[in-house]
Amino acid sequence: MYPSGNLFIPVAHGQLEAILKDPRELPPKGVALVLHPHPLGGGTMHNKVVFRAAAALNDAGLVTLRINFRGVGQSSGAHDFGQGEVDDADAGLAHLSEHYPGQAVTLCGFSFGARVGMELACDDDRVKYLISIGTPLSKYKFDFLENCRKPLLMVHGDRDEFGDIQEVKELAAKLGEHNPVKLVVVPDADHFFEGHLDELKTAITEWVSSQLTG
Repeated sequence: MYPSGNLFIPVAHGQLEAILKDPRELPPKGVALVLHPHPLGGGTMHNKVVFRAAAALNDAGLVTLRINFRGVGQSSGAHDFGQGEVDDADAGLAHLSEHYPGQAVTLCGFSFGARVGMELACDDDRVKYLISIGTPLSKYKFDFLENCRKPLLMVHGDRDEFGDIQEVKELAAKLGEHNPVKLVVVPDADHFFEGHLDELKTAITEWVSSQLTG
């Protein structure tokens, strides 16, 4: 049976299914929106990488919101090839901003979720920190990041099938000329960090904690 979320966010096409979780220690140090990989490839907010990323953000003291994009799980609507999904992410940010006003927002996306999230968040004043996991350079262009001026963490496996590690390193170096960028390369990890989820979690928790205390 498909596990249900604990929250439904009203949107123009109906609703977005979501999971909201507080950190162990309150009050929170910030909030985060976590976005899942491609729905047509089976991506949901219950994906192992997404779940572990959200846990890492919780450990860093953030409230986390995971959403199912349109057409996934109990979210209404149909897949919109990355266009309508930007609106879905925007609705997630709006929910966090309404219920946690004044809190710094981190946007964390995995694969397709990274492409959708980074496009929205770069020019969105609500978002302060960015995390891109498994940046799929073989599937999408990320040139727009060159104009981004927000702290960015990239976590990537050196055996990622959808983003050549050398190309990711080159992108991170280019972005780092004008923006605070950290690239964490996980040795022997594939796109889904199979067998390396603990390293992914540690990288996220440590980076977010350093941003919040720095």
